[in-house]
Amino acid sequence: MRIVLRGPEKGSGHTNVFNAIRNMVLASGLAFEPAKINKNWPRLAYGPAPAFGQRAEREYADIYLTQPVPVRQVQEALEKALPAGMELISVERVPYALASVQNLAAAARYRVEGNFALYGPGKTPEEFFNAPRIEIVRRAENGLTMTENIKPYVAGGQTLSPRAIRLTMQSVEGKWIKPQTAVAAWLGLDVPLQDELFTVEGFTFIREGLFWQDTQGELHLI
Repeated sequence: MRIVLRGPEKGSGHTNVFNAIRNMVLASGLAFEPAKINKNWPRLAYGPAPAFGQRAEREYADIYLTQPVPVRQVQEALEKALPAGMELISVERVPYALASVQNLAAAARYRVEGNFALYGPGKTPEEFFNAPRIEIVRRAENGLTMTENIKPYVAGGQTLSPRAIRLTMQSVEGKWIKPQTAVAAWLGLDVPLQDELFTVEGFTFIREGLFWQDTQGELHLI
């Protein structure tokens, strides 16, 4: 079963979300396959978790059950065991052999909120993120810089309000670029060469959802 939920309070780490999902399944009474690491725990495929400096409105997990159970029954069992602060958005039966969300996701959509006017970007989000080329400057600790075109990872952007934009990022051969990196480029900021812990201070990065892509190139919300 694939479940989509909204995690606990703002700022909860992905480890807390995983533990909450595990405890929910344990308390639900559903007959689950045991995890390899501990036979008393349910087998789960969680994620992908939002990266550093981000939070998610949709968290994903696959739950492996030992026998077929109606979707409605699974939903009711999980809702009764739902931890405080969490919201169950959907429950869906998926084929056992279907790729995990981690492998299925081809794009991610983010809402970025903050006072962009402080940086005075010279172009609108539509002009910058929909351009055929998007260059960022990466700076190493020794001061050396390199320029990189990240357009293959940026599907597009749009203005939602003066203090909010929407940005769609896409995977290229399984690799992603963080939305913080793209926003930094738009605002004229340098990005460290190693950007795993990089974020743009003063801005909120919210992953609205992950998407799979069909053979026609259309994106569909997971």
